[in-house]
Amino acid sequence: MHARQSPLSADRFFAPDPAQRRVARELYDGIADLPIVSPHGHVDPRLLADENATFGTPADLLIIPDHYVFRMLHSQGVPLEVIGVPRREGPADLAEPADPADPVGHRQIWQVFADHFHLFLGTPTGIWLAHELQDVFGIPEPLTGANAQAIYDELSDKLARPEFRPRALFERFNIEILCTTDDASDPLTWHQAIRASGWAGDVRPTFRPDALVNIGAPGWRSHLDALGRACGREITSCAALVTALEERRAFFKRMGATATDHGVESAYTAPLDAAEAEAIFARALRGEATADDARRFTGHLLIEEARLSVEDGLTMQLHVGAFRNHDRSVFERFGADKGADIPVATEFTRNLRPLLERFGDDARLTLILFTLDESSYARELAPLAGHYPAVRLGPPWWFNDSLNGMARYFDQVMETAGLWNTAGFNDDTRAFVSIPARHDVWRRASANWLAGLVVRGLVDEPGAVEMAHEMADGLARRAYRLGKA
Repeated sequence: MHARQSPLSADRFFAPDPAQRRVARELYDGIADLPIVSPHGHVDPRLLADENATFGTPADLLIIPDHYVFRMLHSQGVPLEVIGVPRREGPADLAEPADPADPVGHRQIWQVFADHFHLFLGTPTGIWLAHELQDVFGIPEPLTGANAQAIYDELSDKLARPEFRPRALFERFNIEILCTTDDASDPLTWHQAIRASGWAGDVRPTFRPDALVNIGAPGWRSHLDALGRACGREITSCAALVTALEERRAFFKRMGATATDHGVESAYTAPLDAAEAEAIFARALRGEATADDARRFTGHLLIEEARLSVEDGLTMQLHVGAFRNHDRSVFERFGADKGADIPVATEFTRNLRPLLERFGDDARLTLILFTLDESSYARELAPLAGHYPAVRLGPPWWFNDSLNGMARYFDQVMETAGLWNTAGFNDDTRAFVSIPARHDVWRRASANWLAGLVVRGLVDEPGAVEMAHEMADGLARRAYRLGKA
């Protein structure tokens, strides 16, 4: 018999020391109900484009789209097909025939999930799922294989109600601003629909040109053609590409965007002269670009993107250190973003210097750095942010977005960088109903860390109160230029 998820404790994540726990509780109570500002994430905007939109089934909500969930099941030998992850060519096959009353087999998917729910005990995903089931949906009983179908029925009933539709939960969660992440050529149809609907929710796009900046990425040429269609002309040179990106950034900004996002394996940056850039672009058009061409072209365009951010004021995010699609067989069958992106060691000091030589001292640029390589926190990132006016440190990302990951980040970064050279928190999630859980973990972890400073005499309680509000709200608003802070 497997262990079960415990009910949520009011003092969860706080230190056992009574003095620290008292201060942590007081600090947390002062920030727990602040509005959620979500400046970076991957929620599908179509969820909020129609007031009658729903999340679908419990499997649609919690399992099929969430790689945090299905990567754990995959690690224990559960085929992705069995839990409904769609293949490149269409919907996944199920291991057994579906129930006639459930033609797409979502009850079966849910049963497999429940049978393996113990795998998430002690993990960030387990913490988020417990919060979602207990706090969002009012289901206090831990999920097991035995009660799976009863809980499926209860969730299905609630998901059909108006108060559990995406817009209703957006308001219940007290989300003030939600930013999505969108391809550079995206027409932002769903964002336009949200605006046209008259709904008051503030949902903003974020400009992501990765598929165009990386000439070695699969489908680069098709993305270039899509950008050309969005701009109304064919793009045949590097100069034309930069101009097109500038135009699209302006469109995104008119639609409310305040930031760009760039995901790269390496922080390498270096300028190319015009002739070199055009020669590499020409080779890419012919399908002859080398891996070194791709590395150098990306490094050049990152500097160009920083220049554009200086000019148009969009905050620049740089996510570094993911070896994308490490599992080739999963990528070939299911495509990208299926939980098989693995951290690699990163180097910032030398790689980022060419960009920082040009723009690091320019306060018009805000460059938020993220990494999956925790070893670079104290060695490189904190000293960089503690010097360059343009640099801010993003919160612990992905595998490090956990209670222990946050504690390590606080301990390694804050003394050298200082709190005000960090960018607060972002949830970086596709799983909409996990947003309040993720912010709650950050707020509790922040309160606990600050309480430790108080009881050790490093910060007084009024100072800790100010810092707690900054960590929950103010830092993110300023870093992403999202208004009052």
